[in-house]
Formats: sequence, C-alpha cells, structure tokens
Amino acid sequence: MLSMSGNNTLVRFEDVTFFYAENKPLILEGNFALRRGAKCTLMGQNGAGKSTLFKLLTGELKPEEGRVIIHQGTTVALSRQVVPRDQLAWTVREFFQGVFADTVYDIDRRIDEVLPIVDFALDDYDKKMNTFSGGQQARLLLASALIQKPDLLLLDEPTNNLDHAGIEHLTQFLKDYNKTVIVISHDADFLNSFTESVLYLDVYSRTIEQYVGNYYKVLDQVAARVEKEKSQNARLEKSIQEKKDKANFFANKGGRLRAVAKRMREVAAEAEENKVDVRKEDKTIRAFTIPVQEPLAGEIITITSFTRLVQGKEQTKKVEITLRKGQRLLLKGPNGIGKSTLLERLASGTAAGARIGEGVRVGYYRQDFSTLNFDHTVFESLAEVMDRVDEQVLRATAASFLITGELIHNKIGTLSEGQKGLVSFARLVLQKPGLLILDEPTNHINFRHIPVIAQALDAYEGALILISHVPEFVASVHIDEVLDLAK
Repeated sequence: MLSMSGNNTLVRFEDVTFFYAENKPLILEGNFALRRGAKCTLMGQNGAGKSTLFKLLTGELKPEEGRVIIHQGTTVALSRQVVPRDQLAWTVREFFQGVFADTVYDIDRRIDEVLPIVDFALDDYDKKMNTFSGGQQARLLLASALIQKPDLLLLDEPTNNLDHAGIEHLTQFLKDYNKTVIVISHDADFLNSFTESVLYLDVYSRTIEQYVGNYYKVLDQVAARVEKEKSQNARLEKSIQEKKDKANFFANKGGRLRAVAKRMREVAAEAEENKVDVRKEDKTIRAFTIPVQEPLAGEIITITSFTRLVQGKEQTKKVEITLRKGQRLLLKGPNGIGKSTLLERLASGTAAGARIGEGVRVGYYRQDFSTLNFDHTVFESLAEVMDRVDEQVLRATAASFLITGELIHNKIGTLSEGQKGLVSFARLVLQKPGLLILDEPTNHINFRHIPVIAQALDAYEGALILISHVPEFVASVHIDEVLDLAK
C-alpha cells in the first residue's frame, strides 16, 4: 500500500489485480478514486469480492498487480460483519483494546464515549463477547471501528441484527460523520439515506465501476446500462445471422463467390467479438419451494412458557402457543432480550416450556451460520441433510441458489457471508423440515433475493417461527401470531 499527499483524494486504486486462487481473478485492473469526506456504497453480487476490497484497503491483503494508494497519515478502521471466533471469549475491554496496535491506558473512558453513539448501554466491560445477542454484537462491532475515529471508515453489513431504532441511530451518525465512509449493505433504504456514490464490482468482468448519485439513482443507471448492452447484443446477433446466411448462400454458388463467403464469415466473427458480456450481478436466485416433511399432522410445537432477559436477569413468562401445519409465529423484542437464545433452545429441544411433536424434523437457520461445518465443502454440507444423497437433485438445488461450477467444492469457511446464507437455504430445501426456525434470514442476503425468499416462506406448508427486523420482509410472509418478549 502506497501513500500520497497534497491533494483532496484520500484513496485510489490504480490497475489493481487480485487473485483469490491460482488462475482465479477476483479483481482485474480495478480503478477508482475517492475524495476526503465521500460517502460511498460498495455494491456487487455475493462473492464478487466486496470484503476482499476492504481487506486490500486495510492492508490485510496485497494486490498481485497495480497499486492501492492511500493519503499519507490516513487511519483506516473496519467494522466486520461478525465477531471473529477466536475473540468470542474475550471481554468487552479486551475486544476494544484489540483494535489498537498499542496499549490504550484510558480504554474504559473511550468505550464510555463510543457506546452511546451505537445506542448501547453497558456498565460491565468484563462481560464476555459470547454472552451478547447478535444485535448487541453488531453494535459492539460497529463501536470497535468508531472508537478509532478513523479517516477512512469501512462498514461491512452494519445494519445486520440492528432493530429500527439502531438503524436510525447509525444513519444519523453517518450523515454527521465528516470523514470518508465506504459501506457494504443490502439495506437499500439505509444506503439511499446517505450515499453520494457507488463502487460496483462486476463479478463477470472482475472490474470496478464507479457511479455518482444516490443509491436508487445508481440502481437505475445500472439497469439502463444492462438494457443498453442487451439491445446492442440483439442488434449484433441479427447482423451476425445475416452475414452467416449470406456466407452460406455465396459458398453454395462456388467459384469466385467462395472468397466472398469467406469474408462474410470473417465479418460475422468480428461482430461476435464485439458482443458485450452482459453483467451477471443482476442474477436473482430462482423461485423455490421448501418441501414440507410428510406425513405431518397435529400439534407441531407447543410453547407454554419462555425465558427472557431483563437487565441481565432471566425472567420466565407463561404463554399459550400451539403451531400446526401452515401456522407461523413472529418473535419480537429489542436486542438483548433473548430472542435468538429462545430460538436456539427451541431448535435444540432444550427450551423448558416448549415441546416439539415426536418425529418432527426441525430446519434451523442461524444468523451466525454456526449450524454449518466450515471445514465441509458445499457439496458435503448439502449432502448431510439429505435422507438419500441424489447428486443430480443436490446439484440442481445448489444451482438454483447460484452455487455452480467449482463453487460446490469450496469449503464453507471460504464463502462470503451471503453465499453461506444461500447454502443454508439450499439445505432447508433438501432437508424437507416439518418446523422451520429462522433467525434473521435476510442478513447478508442480496436485496434482489429477498422477495424470492419471502415468497418461499409464505408458501411453506409446515410450521414456522421467525425473527426479523426487516418490516417489508415480515409483511410479505403470512403471520398468524406474534410473541413480543418485551411485553
């Protein structure tokens, strides 16, 4: 990483090329520049290399070719999507201290200052990171970047697990922040509220495109460009076919006309080369169905009590909830009240006040993907949930979730968070559960896929329990009953 000085440009990529494996480029001769104070969104399909670009900016990764140039003296901080597994046993104090290269002797005072920014009240910095809910961890991850007061702030899915109030708080902070920000997020409304430009990673060409304008305007520009490329290809295709038809006509005449036919074929070949590779970022997963376990009848799950956390203490509350086929329950409540813990206990059969019907198969989608074995390949992960492994069915299901080619032999741990989410949905399709338990299933998922997922859940014929902080998504799924843990 090089430094520059003396102008208003804070960061620049010059012909940056990076390979994630031998002969497998992720970025090819990428170029862009950002000025001081820019508010920018980083877009691209799952697996396009967004998180990799962040690592190139932090210096964690180095380009094979080209230069990453950052203004001299610039401080860079990254807010990750999830707490690293080896840091889950750290205390809050250790976690914040860990983001600094040198010991910070007033770390408690700095934590005191930063937690209100992320709307998080905490008076015990000796608490372990693994004792916090997903939403609380999301706030701590964000605070760990903000505490550094960086010149370049990199946010990777910062709204994941945040409730509405948390997202509003973060949005206002970003509007007021007078330094440079680059954000990866699938929350379109959140992005549109502060974005001034977009960096677009094309997963097909492996290039970086830069657009100016708010998020929705850029989406319109991208859509218009795709239509233009399609129209251009259609015109070329018509011209190519005409040239080929004429070439065949002249070739059949024989004699000197064979030379004309040869030239016609050369012209057709040149036109083929001029066709534009229409981007594949705009691919959406195919409509899918989660088959229900058969036979399935009667009471699938009964809940007579639940445990919640109030000011760090467990409280047990009585309730009467029974779910049968086709019935759905939405869990609500603020971050830290115990929603994810309740789902985990329900899925594992350890919730004291709940009983799952005998023989009911449970499909559990965890927001941290800890139900996945990160050392398994995608193929192995999908195969383990099938009663009988049918490779053709497995591959067809994987392909419907954009898991194609060599990706199916990659280890789960090497996938992007969005790709892990798609693998998790593919597992549910192959598992054929009687009870679906879903904890924030839209986290990390490309916004184009979310309506397809909502349609599949709405059509699911088994029982379903859901946690989601995305109102539009919840509104698209039929809900029979709501359990608000805060009431």
